[in-house]
Amino acid sequence: MVVSIVHGGTDNGPPILHDFSTNGHPLGPPPLAMDAVLKADRLRYPDPSYAALRECLGNWHDVDPSRVLPCAGGSEAIRRLSLAALLEGVTTVCVPQPGFADYGVAAEVLGLTVRGYSDAAGLATLLDQLDRRALVWVCDPCNPTGASFTVAEWLALDVALQRHDSRLVVDQAYEPLRLVGSNALPAVLSDRAWRMMCPNKALGLTGVRGAYLLAPRADDGTERLLALASSWVLSSEGQAMLMAWTLPAVQSQLRESLQVLRDWQGIQWRRLASLGMRQRAGSVANFWLARLPSTDHRTAAEQLARLRAQGIKLRDASSFGMPGWVRLSVQAPPALEALVLALGPMLDV
Repeated sequence: MVVSIVHGGTDNGPPILHDFSTNGHPLGPPPLAMDAVLKADRLRYPDPSYAALRECLGNWHDVDPSRVLPCAGGSEAIRRLSLAALLEGVTTVCVPQPGFADYGVAAEVLGLTVRGYSDAAGLATLLDQLDRRALVWVCDPCNPTGASFTVAEWLALDVALQRHDSRLVVDQAYEPLRLVGSNALPAVLSDRAWRMMCPNKALGLTGVRGAYLLAPRADDGTERLLALASSWVLSSEGQAMLMAWTLPAVQSQLRESLQVLRDWQGIQWRRLASLGMRQRAGSVANFWLARLPSTDHRTAAEQLARLRAQGIKLRDASSFGMPGWVRLSVQAPPALEALVLALGPMLDV
């Protein structure tokens, strides 16, 4: 089975001047993180056990280093977790809809049954209806909606998960760029879940592939996940980026930058609303869903193509199961002005 997955960010077209399709930090990488990547030792293989990295990340998260599993990006982690689930006898995978297509595709290519859910209540209901163990994906904040579970929703989900000892994976790739509130995942559930961390987005280094999983406190599947990884699954650059992620100066700069993103988000929302864009509220992240202003004779795809021809890329949400919608990320004021200028003539024709 051949499956084509649409992604945001870099494509095979002309250079992108203003990229609203990527969730990478618009201010770019902190200098210390960038310096660490540039100084990475490219002449030698990294330690195949990644002992120093696992200890560093374990100390930072206050977990045993054995619970830290380096990965070659979030997509590789999704594929590996899906394969491990299959080997454990799991036949059903629950994925958010709308949601990141990789969850479902990774399951389908292995012959697993994919069941979609729309929100926390929908997921709890789905799990109550299942008569077998499942692999359950939760993205919080969710891509592409930016929605986030409350404490009550997490606890209700926990009850449903335990009915058939279902495995929970929480994708926290967008947590470091959360602009509203704080993560509500209860510690008791966090200890029983797999958690996926993808710092390259918050660091503005999406071209450096590197992520890691935090295993449950007590799980006999950790060794299998390690064994399923390819040798040297993480490059020297990826390892350097993840080590830099834990530096106090890098974390401090990231925290300070979030207020800038909040200010830009407010400006961007108001400007686009003034053009007639319908924007979906409720996102706590640095991105949200919107519809392009409608015209009598242009489809959303045609509008996106015209914008792309001018070097402006928006994320078509069709691959998330939402045709006619786009995902927008917070971008700097010059990028917003370019988008507004490009949209103006399109609406006047």
